[in-house]
Amino acid sequence: MRVLFWYCQRLTWNPTKKVLDDVEDGSAGKVMDAVVAFVHVEPDDNDKSAKVETKLVKNIKWLAGKWDTKSVLLHTFSYLAEEKADPVFSRELLSRVRKRIEDVGYQVDETPYGHFNDLELAAPGHPLARIFKQF
Repeated sequence: MRVLFWYCQRLTWNPTKKVLDDVEDGSAGKVMDAVVAFVHVEPDDNDKSAKVETKLVKNIKWLAGKWDTKSVLLHTFSYLAEEKADPVFSRELLSRVRKRIEDVGYQVDETPYGHFNDLELAAPGHPLARIFKQF
C-alpha cells in the first residue's frame, strides 16, 4: 500500500468519469479541516490485509491528532501505478478502514470509488501537511 496524506483546510470533489462499470454513480462533496488519505492498494496487500489496514488506520489517527481534527477523507487511486489490487478487494479494505475510524469518533467521507474526480484543495505549507507512507 502506498498512501499520500494531506492535511487540507478545504477539499472539494466532483466526479467526472466513471471508470468501473459496477460502481454507483458518484456525487460531489466537500470536507473542511480534514486529513485526506490518497490510497493506492497494491496486489500484495491481499496477503497482508490486516497489517496494511491497521497501519493505515493508525497513521490517519496520528495525523488527525497532530492537526486536532476528527474529519477524514479517503480517496483511492490506482491510475498512476502499473500494478493495482483487485477493485473488489480495494473497496472492501477501504470500507473496513472507514468503519474502524468511524467507530472511534471520526467523521469519514470518501470520494466516489471507481471515478475520476475534479479536485480543488487548499492546504498549508507545513511539513505535516504532506506525508508519504508505504506499508
